[in-house]
Amino acid sequence: MSHLPLKSLRKQIIIWLFEHSQRLYTSLFKNHESWNITKHDLLKFPQPSFGRHLGEFLDRNNFELIPKVERHDCYHVLCGYNTEVEDEIALQCLCFGNGKRSPYLYGAVILGVAILPDYFGYYYSSYKKGKNANPFHHFDYKKLLNVSIIEFREAIFSKSEALKLNITQL
Repeated sequence: MSHLPLKSLRKQIIIWLFEHSQRLYTSLFKNHESWNITKHDLLKFPQPSFGRHLGEFLDRNNFELIPKVERHDCYHVLCGYNTEVEDEIALQCLCFGNGKRSPYLYGAVILGVAILPDYFGYYYSSYKKGKNANPFHHFDYKKLLNVSIIEFREAIFSKSEALKLNITQL
């Protein structure tokens, strides 16, 4: 019998919670239309655009946009977060710092910090990054797909933070 290290087991619990709560949350709380855009549609956008970077993010991770919660992957791209469990929680902390409020966000932050406290410093710095950024959680991201990702980040984050994101993500 193989034994998973405790941290790995705790990450698996969070992954299971994300996978099983996502469909329920989407069906109960998301009543707007989905974008009906595929990863391949996004990859046709010009190179410096936010839409192209979103398509590349999806392609790199072998994802498609999740109907009705497309904005979540936009947050990943805009803010430069990967898809590891600790990154998902840190991204929720950043969004909380930025003023976003939702039942799903509260659950992800509370359970994430409680189950994986090892990353508390990362979560807290993400929260502060969101707090220091201009509000971005309310945008209609579908209308921003043609915008330059560099200019978009520069409008949201401090000059040094945007530069750091643009260097590491481009």
